[in-house]
Amino acid sequence: MSGQIKISPSILSADFSKLGMEVTALDKAGADYIHVDVMDGHFVPNLTIGPEIIKKIRPFTKKIFDVHLMISPVDKYIEQFANSGADIITFHPEATDNTLKTIKLIKDCNKKVGISLKPKSEISLIHDVLDKIDLVLIMSVEPGFGGQKFMPEVVPKIKELKKIIDNNKLNVDLEIDGGINFVNAKQVKDAGANILVSGSTIFKENNGDLEKNIRLLRTK
Repeated sequence: MSGQIKISPSILSADFSKLGMEVTALDKAGADYIHVDVMDGHFVPNLTIGPEIIKKIRPFTKKIFDVHLMISPVDKYIEQFANSGADIITFHPEATDNTLKTIKLIKDCNKKVGISLKPKSEISLIHDVLDKIDLVLIMSVEPGFGGQKFMPEVVPKIKELKKIIDNNKLNVDLEIDGGINFVNAKQVKDAGANILVSGSTIFKENNGDLEKNIRLLRTK
């Protein structure tokens, strides 16, 4: 796992009427990844974007597309998202009948594999597959909507996962998503997270100064 902190702005908070330009602006502002939240109105109570939109915005940056699938069942859509330009495909263990099969489907598409844990999802759900994936995405809000308040009760989960990853010498990134701002960024980094997803803070703080907000999240 890289020691450098990476920032993955969530385009859920972007202006969808000019999404391509927003992605270009995030790239120029120093974003490491572009975080794409995919919701189906079934697994989570909201609808967002599908593979066609990702395909349309893919040419606007060479940065890594960090695609979080909050959809169920997930397997039948993996190939479509892989073909649309996703670089990392993250799914929820609750969205599949066979976690190992889903991991294999993503790897067969030559993409990096992430697994996401909702605030109440136990680490035991993924313990046996940690050596087969590239990233764990810990949700610090209930998935479904942007702009929610950070849940500090997930911090011990980050620390525990970090300890497991280090003790087993695994090359797994720890990503945190949900209500991340300038106040709690240090707390989650100190706990072991090395990728921070943020939407509202990046797009709205400091009069929408993307570069400043990305820099502050990385260095706070």
